[in-house]
Amino acid sequence: MTRIRGDRSRGTRLLLVIATTMLLAGCATATTGLSTASPTASPSPTPTAACPQVEGVELPADCAPYDPENAMAQNDRYRDRVDLTEASRTAAERPATDIRTALEALRASGDLSVDAVEDAISDAGLSDIQIIGDDRAVAFGVAAPEGGCIFGEVSADVLTVEVGGIIMDGGCLPAVGH
Repeated sequence: MTRIRGDRSRGTRLLLVIATTMLLAGCATATTGLSTASPTASPSPTPTAACPQVEGVELPADCAPYDPENAMAQNDRYRDRVDLTEASRTAAERPATDIRTALEALRASGDLSVDAVEDAISDAGLSDIQIIGDDRAVAFGVAAPEGGCIFGEVSADVLTVEVGGIIMDGGCLPAVGH
């Protein structure tokens, strides 16, 4: 039997019309009778504003309540660090020790600068270094050999070198301005 293309597309269109009609009819009957509210009942108001929950204060009906302290805590989550595996932590300890030793020598010599800190980290065999600071204090972060970060800060008074996961925002240090 030979078919003409027009016959096939007409059949497809007819099938599509029938399926759509059945679907719409099913939706119409499925929703009929679902409403239990009487015609005189007023619907509950839809919140139009977010209002902080304060103990002992009743909020207006048009407010969607929220916990301001929890909202602030969630807003600061970008700085939280992802958990680091033990293997990644172990692999980062050696370069972290090398960085700590080099930065302690910089502090003792008084030759602290952004370039000197970057060179000390680079000499430990690491690249893609993030640096924030000036000649008085430098915060640094660098990807560790098997994941995670080596990060810290150095100034005339302080030296910290830590190993941890990347921050939720991505990278080893928060972006400037956070």
